[in-house]
Amino acid sequence: MSIHKMIALHPDVGDDFNEMLATAARHAMFCAEMCTSCADACVAEAMDMRQCVRSCLDCADVCAATGRLAIRRTGQNFEALRLMLETCARVCDLCAGECESHDHAHCKLCAEMCRECARDCRAAIPTVN
Repeated sequence: MSIHKMIALHPDVGDDFNEMLATAARHAMFCAEMCTSCADACVAEAMDMRQCVRSCLDCADVCAATGRLAIRRTGQNFEALRLMLETCARVCDLCAGECESHDHAHCKLCAEMCRECARDCRAAIPTVN
């Protein structure tokens, strides 16, 4: 299944499909799950990973909310969507920085996903109008 296809099938989209926004939505949703998984793995680590857990869970919540706003096509709320995309990118950067400070493979993978999500969210911002 593809969220891109679901968005394109929305009656209000028509010929106005925004590929960059759909990609940002997809990656935000995926990033939310990756961050949640990383936080869970951090809990199982022997060392104190509280800050990483917090960063990952905060990022997961922001990403999930951003993904939900980005897939909605009924009505318009461009300013809120642009703000959410920017916030998501910034929170992803913070989470990536925290995860990159650890040598755990799950943290490295989470940081990579966060960086990708941040790039996609920033790329989508100017297309939202």
